[in-house]
Amino acid sequence: MSNSPITIGVLSDTHGLLRPEVLPALAGVSHILHAGDIGDANILYALDAIAPVIAIRGNIDSFGACAELPATAPAVFNGQFFYLIHNLQDLDLSPTAAKIQCVVSGHTHRPEVRTTNGVLYLNPGSCGPRRFAHPVTLARVTIGPGPQSEIHAEIIPLLL
Repeated sequence: MSNSPITIGVLSDTHGLLRPEVLPALAGVSHILHAGDIGDANILYALDAIAPVIAIRGNIDSFGACAELPATAPAVFNGQFFYLIHNLQDLDLSPTAAKIQCVVSGHTHRPEVRTTNGVLYLNPGSCGPRRFAHPVTLARVTIGPGPQSEIHAEIIPLLL
């Protein structure tokens, strides 16, 4: 557990495209979470050059190295429990009962930050190819020091 705040970069739905705007948006993060639909394992290698990466597979990650990623993953930062799942509709546990503080998902390409029953739900949106009328975004999460720290999530637009 860290005695100082940490910042985590959160992204999803790159679909094989690592936009040049992503790398500066992740400057200074201590970890990166990728919530699936990676599309190309080289994206994970590029992200890992910035900070350690925890990634899960999404519905398009059906072959190659991305297909070998887990469907879900837990993570703990400064005593706060995160749970990664690509499609929130597939969530088959109670985050409250499991003492999860933050559920990270993707799939919809719609960025969202909301709190329900004391659990932060974060969808960073998509930072890959633009789809539909959704913005191109990722998220930055800041967690204060200690196990009772507040989690603050911010959606970062990459393209106007």
